[in-house]
Amino acid sequence: MEPDLQQQRLQAHAMLDMLSADKLHVVRNLLEVMVEPLERALALAPVEDEELTQETIAALETARASLDRGEGLSHDEIRRELGLLSR
Repeated sequence: MEPDLQQQRLQAHAMLDMLSADKLHVVRNLLEVMVEPLERALALAPVEDEELTQETIAALETARASLDRGEGLSHDEIRRELGLLSR
């Protein structure tokens, strides 16, 4: 991280530490709006605590074994199949 940006971040953190709870809440809401929508959604997403079914566990084991045997596709191969990369 470039020094000037690092310094700005440190100053911003110091200012946040000086805010009252109600003002901090307002600043937090403003920052949420400024953050990219996908990043915000990911940051606020609940932790998935759903248990894996036996069927899903078996499918994952099959997929991992396939990769261990070298049967997977590279990122570029998948991009080509989807038409996202020229041949």
